[in-house]
Amino acid sequence: MSAEAIFCRPLRETDFPGVMTVQAERYDGRMLEPEATLVARWIASPDTAWVALDESGICAYLFGYRSILGRITPLRGLFEPAPQANTFYLHDLAVSRRAHGIGIGTRLVRLGWELARREGVPHSSLVSLESARTFWHRLGYRIHALTDPEQHDRLRGYEENDAQAFHMALDLDA
Repeated sequence: MSAEAIFCRPLRETDFPGVMTVQAERYDGRMLEPEATLVARWIASPDTAWVALDESGICAYLFGYRSILGRITPLRGLFEPAPQANTFYLHDLAVSRRAHGIGIGTRLVRLGWELARREGVPHSSLVSLESARTFWHRLGYRIHALTDPEQHDRLRGYEENDAQAFHMALDLDA
């Protein structure tokens, strides 16, 4: 499959079965989030979620929202959109095995960056597990120190099997 055969568009309400299929394929049980949580996030920020489709249906998705740099969304937590956002927070990016390695994840992330830049949001941030840190690093994200103990606790909620989680940020103006 080539990246050109994949179409990206905003998430629609009817896309959730496909999103749940990709999530189940890519994440282990501890990292799975309920459909009701994903729907609530989409309702909270409907213009910051996208899907990628191939001939078989949804093959990737991205959920993000406007937030404050240094604020972490807890695992299974709801989005807390900030009216005076200074970061575009990427909460969940998943790419199915059939579309893995052809640039679809990067394409979805760039949709988020484009929206943030149009709105004058200067940063993008996220939580990365150790297994994905290299991917995010290649896109320009760097570890961003947290100073708030509550945010440290939220970050630790992502850690599994002694694997570390990292808060990472990117300057979109660079």
